[in-house]
Amino acid sequence: MNQLDALKQFTTVVADTGDFKQIEVFQPTDATTNPSLILKAVQKPEYRSLLQETVKEFRGRTLDEITDRLLVRFGCEILSIIPGRVSTEVDARLSFNTSASVARAERLIELYQGQGIHIDRVLIKVAATWEGIQAAAELEQRGIHTNLTLLFSFCQAVACAQAKVQLISPFVGRIYDWYKKSAGATWVEADHAGANDPGVRSVMQIFNYYKKFGIKTEVMGASFRNIGQITALAGCDLLTISPELLAQLAATDAPLPRVLDPQAALALNLSHLSYDEAGFRFALNQDAMGTEKLSEGLRAFCVDAGKLDQLLRAA
Repeated sequence: MNQLDALKQFTTVVADTGDFKQIEVFQPTDATTNPSLILKAVQKPEYRSLLQETVKEFRGRTLDEITDRLLVRFGCEILSIIPGRVSTEVDARLSFNTSASVARAERLIELYQGQGIHIDRVLIKVAATWEGIQAAAELEQRGIHTNLTLLFSFCQAVACAQAKVQLISPFVGRIYDWYKKSAGATWVEADHAGANDPGVRSVMQIFNYYKKFGIKTEVMGASFRNIGQITALAGCDLLTISPELLAQLAATDAPLPRVLDPQAALALNLSHLSYDEAGFRFALNQDAMGTEKLSEGLRAFCVDAGKLDQLLRAA
C-alpha cells in the first residue's frame, strides 16, 4: 500500500488545486480552491475556454458577478469528479467587511443551487479575520457551511470554534516558512522536522484542543512544503494537499502510522478559552507570526484577485 492510500484510511484527503484534470488522477474526497489556484488554472490552455465562455455568456454583468460565476463553473466541474465537497472562496478584498462577505457567500450558494448542486457539497471559504469569522457564524446559522482559511494563530482557531464553523484550514507550510526565515542561519532543518515542525505543532495543538472539548469544527491541515509535514499529521480530520505532494505520497511505499488520535486528546490537561473582539485582536497582535502571515496572505490573494479581474476584462 502506498502512503496516499494508507493516509486515506484515517484522514480525508483533499486536493488543493483548481486543475480538475489533476484531481481525477488522485481520487480525493474533497477539493479546495482559492484565488491563486483559479488564476493559475485559467491561464492554462485547456481551461482558457471556461473563462471565455463565462465572460461571453454573462457580458454586461458586473465584474464581481462574472468572477463568482467563473468560480462556480470550476466548482461544478470539480464536483462532477469528487464524491465530497468543494471549497469556493469569497473575494479576499472583502475580508474586513462582514455584511459584504455574507452577501457574496449567499450569491455563490445561489449560483451553485442554480446548477443543481446541494448546499452541503459546498464550503464557502472566508479569511479568518475577526470580521470573516463573524460572517461565517452568520452563514452557519443560515445553513451555509464555511471553511475558514488563512489560519495561523491559535486564537483564530478558538474564535472559529466559538462561531461553530464547519471547517478550518491552518496553514502548516506558511507557519514553517515564517519560523525558518526568522531563525535565519541558526535554523537546523533536522531539528524542526516531523512533530518538531512549528506548522505541524500548530495543527496538533488545535486538533487536540478541539477533540478535548468536543468541538465539532473539522481541522484541515493545509499549505504543505513536504510530505514529512503530511505524514506527521496523519489522523487529522482532513489534509488538503497539492497534486505534486499527492504524487510523492502515491509513489512512496514506506509505512504510514496514525499520529493524531481523538481519544488520546481526551486525556490531555488543557484549558478552555474564549474570546470577545477585543481579546481576539489583542491575542492575534501578540502573535507576530500569525499577524504577519495573515496580512501577507490577504495581500497575496488580493493581488491574484486583481489579476483575475484583468483577465476577465480582457476576455
